[in-house]
Amino acid sequence: MTAASEKTSSASASVDPAEIAHFSAMAATWWDPKGPFKPLHNLNPTRIAFARDSLCRHFNRDPKDAEPLQGLRILDIGCGGGLLTEPMTRLGATMVGADASEKNIKTAQAHANDMELDIDYRNITAEELADAGEKFDAILNMEVIEHVADIPSFLTACHGLLKDEGCMVMSTLNRTAKSWIMAIAGAEYIMRWLPKGTHDWQKFLKPSELSRALRSTGFETLDLKGMVYHPLSGEWSLDDHDFSVNYLILTEKKQDG
Repeated sequence: MTAASEKTSSASASVDPAEIAHFSAMAATWWDPKGPFKPLHNLNPTRIAFARDSLCRHFNRDPKDAEPLQGLRILDIGCGGGLLTEPMTRLGATMVGADASEKNIKTAQAHANDMELDIDYRNITAEELADAGEKFDAILNMEVIEHVADIPSFLTACHGLLKDEGCMVMSTLNRTAKSWIMAIAGAEYIMRWLPKGTHDWQKFLKPSELSRALRSTGFETLDLKGMVYHPLSGEWSLDDHDFSVNYLILTEKKQDG
């Protein structure tokens, strides 16, 4: 498959056609817990817990409620096959899942239909959504920013998509020797959990770099947590001090002016 065969917007500066083509080629395997997205399936409980608790704290909700996100309109940008979009829907949120890959969106919509979940999936970019005047209470921006071509353009679009005092939950990879060993050498070449070329270590962002990029586009960082992998159990946990591989950020839209 070539990048030209995948539907994307040429006006969207943040879209990297090679990245879209790479993930489109794996679209049918999103929901296979033993397939190429096995690392995301393992990571998902920790990502969901951080997103739920952060959003509940930000919007003064009780995370113990059955549907604590009821009434919130949330965008899952770069939603892939919907691994986060579906759980957030079950938590009560009105979800819009957006992805620049048409194949990803078709996979996500088919799975949501099978699960009888009402999710608004769209083959669209952040810039296109912002240009259309869409507004959200919150954005999930998980394992996306390390794949975009133009970070300032992407973050500016995300800022425009949020309502005043809206927030964004992000997760990405730190650019360290340990992240290269685990995310690329280990996951792609040794364990073969991911296809070779899934990640470009040079595009990983240190927390200080991401915080600076967020600040320059009108965001304020509210929380930062590391994610630590436990090889014996195959599970992940949050950590207040270890950001050496994966980390999560909660950030809030600053008021204009």
